[in-house]
Order: sequence, then structure tokens, then C-alpha cells
Amino acid sequence: MSLVDGNEEGDYLSYKIAVLADIHGNHEALKSVLKHIDGTGDVEHIYCLGDLIGVGYQTNEVLDKLFSRNDISFVRGNHDQDVLSIIDGEKPNSKGEEREHHHWIASNLNPSFIPKLRSIPYTLRRQINGVSFLFLHYHMKKEPQFLPVNYDPSIDELEKLYHHEQSKVVCFGHHHVVHHFKNDHQLFINPGALGCSHNPTAQYATITVGDKGNINTSFFEVPYDPTDFLQGYEQLQVPARDFILTNFYGNQHIK
Repeated sequence: MSLVDGNEEGDYLSYKIAVLADIHGNHEALKSVLKHIDGTGDVEHIYCLGDLIGVGYQTNEVLDKLFSRNDISFVRGNHDQDVLSIIDGEKPNSKGEEREHHHWIASNLNPSFIPKLRSIPYTLRRQINGVSFLFLHYHMKKEPQFLPVNYDPSIDELEKLYHHEQSKVVCFGHHHVVHHFKNDHQLFINPGALGCSHNPTAQYATITVGDKGNINTSFFEVPYDPTDFLQGYEQLQVPARDFILTNFYGNQHIK
């Protein structure tokens, strides 16, 4: 399914990017999305908005797939940071079952991926076809402190958060649902969670910047088969699996 906003007609020098968020260690969903992106043939670059790992358990498969490509830029998410904190012998922000889960993820992480994870910044700023973009995992007061999730956001609240921000387009994730807010001078995009859904679909977005600075945004839901992935939680005895399967995947494994 796609939802399209804008008009590309006449944009002969347009530049298209894909925006992914919240892969959450789900290699099956990631493979389907990358195949879908590669099949379009016109995406110039991919921006990944953090939470590459955690929740899902396919950490090494996801990182191997992502880091093997040279067309992806990353920002760091809270799950990425919590796992790195554990690896560095520091106290993560996660608690209870979530912290136990992060310890399990850290203990199963291929050490060769750690330097690359550590190199990922919290924010990226880019000029794309003359339009300024800000990429981050979620709203922050200051690095590395993410604000609590606002489950009922509005354009007025986003304007207040970013009233000093000069970027015309702000892309973020963390809250796993699609956001598309705009006013006369800014556009706020959340592509939705790629790796966590109560349906067997993986979400992402594309943003096309035209030669005159006009912007076209499309949202996609790519179908995939999550059966083996969901069954793996029990087979591997992944910590917090009951909570994860219920709250992040809607117990699809028993439907």
C-alpha cells in the first residue's frame, strides 16, 4: 500500500531518498523493504532513523545487511544506545525485563559490529537538492536524552519543539506509527516502524525533492511472512518474549 503526497510532474532533476525507522532486529522485514526499495531503481540514498537492534533478536543478520551497503546513513536510537551502554559496562536506561532483553542482545552481538555502532551519531543534517533535512531517532532536549513519547502529537507541538530548527524537513521515528505534519515552512515525517507491527507488513517512506525544492512524500507497507521470525522467540527463549509478542506483534504467532 502507498500513500502519496505532492506532485513530481516536471521535476527532471529530482532526488529521491528512502527513510526507514525502528527495524528492531527484524531481518525478515528488513529484507522485504530493501528488496522493495532496490526494485524501484530510483532511490539515491537511504536514511535509517535508529533502533536497528533490540525487541527483535536477529541482531547480527540486520547489522550485517545494513553495514554491507554503502548507500545507508544512520542515526542512533535508544535501543542501540542501551545495548552499547551494557557492552561498555555502563548502566542502560532500560529497566526490568527490557534491561534483561538488552543484556541478552548484547551477549549475542557479533563484536565486529561494535565499532560501527559506536560511530553512529544522534543527529544528521543534510542538504538534499537544496532543501535542508534533519534526521534523528526522536525529539531530544539534548544529546543523548530523548523526550518521552507523545502519543497524540500535533503540528502546534512540533512547531514549539523545533521553532529554532532551520531544517525544512525533520525525519524521526521511535513512535511506531506514521506521522505526516506540515505547515508553511516545515515538514515532519515519521515513516512508521519497519520491524514492529501487529500486521505482517513493514513500513517505510520515500521523499522526493524536486529541482525547484518541491517535496513529494510516499508511505509504503510492504508485506512479508513473519512466521519463522515470530516462532524464533520461543525457540531461542528470548527474554521478555511474551511482552514483545503481545505488544509489538499483536500475538500474530497464535492467530
